[in-house]
Amino acid sequence: MNTSTATNPYSSQPADLADDVANSATDAIRSTQSVANSAFDKLSSKVDDVRNRAVPVIDRISAQAEAAARRSADALRDTTNQLRDKALKASDDTVNYIKDEPVKAMLIAAATGAALMALLSLVTRSRDHG
Repeated sequence: MNTSTATNPYSSQPADLADDVANSATDAIRSTQSVANSAFDKLSSKVDDVRNRAVPVIDRISAQAEAAARRSADALRDTTNQLRDKALKASDDTVNYIKDEPVKAMLIAAATGAALMALLSLVTRSRDHG
């Protein structure tokens, strides 16, 4: 038997106190980990919930944008076709007018050319003097 333990009952108290402090610290760490894990689980659940709500909205907006782009492309194609048809009709009308009225067509072309030359001459002169 150890005589120092029998004669001094307080000699094991510091070791017991250190063990108690270590156990308390371990319990506090475990408790903190548990609270943190619970908080992270709740946060993860909320993030999943937000993601689950956002995906259908994003999909719907994407589908709407795609449909709008498709409608715009269709409208542009229709407008282009209409303009092409009008240009072809104007070209055909011009050719027919020239066939029907060749003298008038030549006079109109000459007058238009003269007017354009006069306008070009004015623009060139004002640029040289200005």
